[in-house]
Amino acid sequence: MQARSALFDLYGDYLRPRGGRAPVAALVRLLAPLGIAAPAVRTAVSRMVRQGWLHPLRLSTGPGYLMSPKAARRLDEAAARIYRTGRAGWDGTFDLIVIDAPPQRGDRSRLATNLAFLGYGNIDETTWVATRAADDVDALLRESGLRYERFTASHAAGTAGAVALVRRAWNLDEIGGAYERFVRELRPLVAAINDQSTDEASYAARFRLVHAWRTFLFSDPQLPPTLLPARWPGTAAAAFFDRHAGRLRPAADRYVDLCLDQSSRGPTVRHLARAPIKSVRP
Repeated sequence: MQARSALFDLYGDYLRPRGGRAPVAALVRLLAPLGIAAPAVRTAVSRMVRQGWLHPLRLSTGPGYLMSPKAARRLDEAAARIYRTGRAGWDGTFDLIVIDAPPQRGDRSRLATNLAFLGYGNIDETTWVATRAADDVDALLRESGLRYERFTASHAAGTAGAVALVRRAWNLDEIGGAYERFVRELRPLVAAINDQSTDEASYAARFRLVHAWRTFLFSDPQLPPTLLPARWPGTAAAAFFDRHAGRLRPAADRYVDLCLDQSSRGPTVRHLARAPIKSVRP
């Protein structure tokens, strides 16, 4: 786990609901259970400041960092997809974008990563398609300085044509296999957490669970069920994720509050009393 991606996870999943800010000492404490050392945290924070994701600020407890409006938009979009909130039904249309591809390979790779994160798949190097228009796509393309055209389109062949188009834009067999591996590899991690586990252990396990789940934001556009194969592995994987992310959340929240409160209130905080973690079949 890289420090920069872990910081995105930390701000998006825990600090965003707590005002989107934290002392640097708390950031170091919160990433320590994941094996990320303090120098790596500080280096990643500096990089995120330069890229406009974080703003430095002075807190009563010392130097800290606040998420920028750009980061807030990106993290809110990610959270909506991770927890599948506010999803509307598909109206049968695609958002189609035709781009003048960047000449440099590195620029093409960055653009492809950003479009994939927003839910777009590529039919070819210049044509991208999504089943839902992303709010940030115009800003992304304007910032890149590329010429592009954008259309709303439906397939003349109806659902059968739409399914064929989806198969061209995304490798669903590969994505489905990744979901099966996710459940297989994460099951032992979450199964090891029970009512005897510490809040820190629960936090670390949940953090790794969410971090692994978040990688699907770059590969799975969360297509409508009518365009997916029968017995889609992503459905079972989502149920697995929801069950254990919810089960481990109270203990993880207690640990986050402890780390944030240590510098201002001291180590003893009344609302950190332990509550048992439900043991459920993974």
